[in-house]
Amino acid sequence: MKSSIRAITKGVVLHDGELLRRRGENKRYMMELSSDCLLTHHRHEAGLNRTYTDPVVHTHGGWESPLCQLRGHFIGHWLSAAAMEFAATGDRELKAKADVIVEKLAECQERNGGEWCAPIPEKYLEFIVQGKDIWAPQYTIHKTFMGLLDMYELAENKQALEVAVGFSKWFHRWTDLFDDDEFNRIMDCETGGMLEIWAQLYGITGDEMHRSLMDIYYRRSLFDGLLEGKDVLTNMHANTTIPEVLGAARAYEVTGEQRWFDITKAFWDIAVTQRGYYATGGQTCGEVWTPMQSFSARLGPRNQEHCTVYNMMRLAEFLFRHTGDVAYADYWERNLYNGIMAQAHYKDDRGGYGGHAKHPDSGLVTYFLPLQGGGVKAWASKTQDFFCCHGTLVQANTGHTGGIYYQDDANIYVCQFFDSDMSCQIGGAEVNISQRIDHLAGDYNMSGSVTGRQKIGDTAAKHANHPDLLRVNLGISCAEGASFAIKIRVPWWHKGDAALYVNGEKQLPDIWENYLVVSGDWANDTVTFEFRKGIDVCPLPDKPDTAAFMYGPVVLAGLCDKKALKVGDLSDPGRILVHDNEREWSSWIETFRSVGQDEDIEFIPLYKVGYVPYTVYFPIV
Repeated sequence: MKSSIRAITKGVVLHDGELLRRRGENKRYMMELSSDCLLTHHRHEAGLNRTYTDPVVHTHGGWESPLCQLRGHFIGHWLSAAAMEFAATGDRELKAKADVIVEKLAECQERNGGEWCAPIPEKYLEFIVQGKDIWAPQYTIHKTFMGLLDMYELAENKQALEVAVGFSKWFHRWTDLFDDDEFNRIMDCETGGMLEIWAQLYGITGDEMHRSLMDIYYRRSLFDGLLEGKDVLTNMHANTTIPEVLGAARAYEVTGEQRWFDITKAFWDIAVTQRGYYATGGQTCGEVWTPMQSFSARLGPRNQEHCTVYNMMRLAEFLFRHTGDVAYADYWERNLYNGIMAQAHYKDDRGGYGGHAKHPDSGLVTYFLPLQGGGVKAWASKTQDFFCCHGTLVQANTGHTGGIYYQDDANIYVCQFFDSDMSCQIGGAEVNISQRIDHLAGDYNMSGSVTGRQKIGDTAAKHANHPDLLRVNLGISCAEGASFAIKIRVPWWHKGDAALYVNGEKQLPDIWENYLVVSGDWANDTVTFEFRKGIDVCPLPDKPDTAAFMYGPVVLAGLCDKKALKVGDLSDPGRILVHDNEREWSSWIETFRSVGQDEDIEFIPLYKVGYVPYTVYFPIV
């Protein structure tokens, strides 16, 4: 079933410097990883590793160690990320490496008899049936399926589909051995995204075998409880349930059956709407769901698992496409800045000339995001950890073109604000839109450059101090007379009234359901809009005297151990934090300092914190 609102991804070219840096770092990391190491466990299961003739066993460490029961899970994430990067950017280098890996997986499958294609033995699944202790074999197997199907759907690799279909036949025979009650007990051992795989395969093949697997993987204990409005999540493992509900979302898209959408919506209501979330957007501690509206006892070193951030963003994106509700795009934005960007591909950009950093200037991925006072991010190595979040790291940082633009038959939606270009067809017309952030800093000036230049104008003096504005220019180019509306998300953090200009002339903003709507017959036009930023106070719902601070969509971290802030009036946060070191060369800097304290504290965006201790939630006196 197709959404009425469709994501625009292939026609998007990204220009945002920070997202491009992260995408580039991500691709370099993926290319650095040895294909031999990625394939080791699949080859071993197929009997293709001959250690007596090759004394060097090519393995990674951590969860990819030969002694780990989840070994071989990462290659599926890698293939999925390669496919996503190709779909977003057309990167042929990464695709070529991925195509060879798919070819090698096909060789493993053939060696295994034409069906089994996993990095672990079949008996691991039998251990579940026997009630023996085993660590999530279906979670591991799902990753191989995921990588194969994304390679087919996003990267035009037909062999990947052949391998996946062959592999699915094994599962069809295996699941046929159990009645519904028996298999629901089997599903109590983490299944990962297996339901999503069967829905994805059914959408591709239309084969009733895959439809029957979808029905078999209907997890009654979770789905029926959600439909009844029960809290079946508190203290349960979060990233077991989220992939299962993503499977329900995919099932709705391929069947159109309302029950699947109802499950997905009920999950969101219980997981997010009723439960609430930290200022960052996360809802977990130690990988389990926090109690509803009760977070104060859960601030610790293991908040906000990266995998849950990535998968909840996927779910928010699905619900946005099927409802058009900007609340889902708000949630997506909050988690992008304070999850995906805060937990991966860190780079220190604050080094001074002639200064030396006390800590490494980069970090790959951190499993959790500590929210305790004086927390420290624990950054993983490139090859010796490979916990689950290594996998969602490479997926989350591919392309970075999703979530920005959408369309339906009469509207183009601008949902996120990054320098980018977009092209699409609407009403039979080819439409091109350029989005550029006006930083209101005056003309380009790089005085540290030999060829530095600066044009004298009035902008620099007009905005002598930080303007606290998001000002965006949309350049619209299309055949003359093309008629459609541009619907711009009005973000939750906007202060006061929005400003709107069309071709330089100020307009009265038309706000409808939290969209700034601009309709017209377009040709070569410019739409400019402004949203005002400020400091927001975000108290814990069950402890309002403990609060975090945000600037726009970005959580601010105080560079300190746990401290109390002496504040007279939380309703005026602009008197609590003020801009500090607000500009360097031609850039406004989003750093702040507390005022009126015994010892003022420096605040920086949480996503710019590397190895130093920081505090997000402060007791307020």
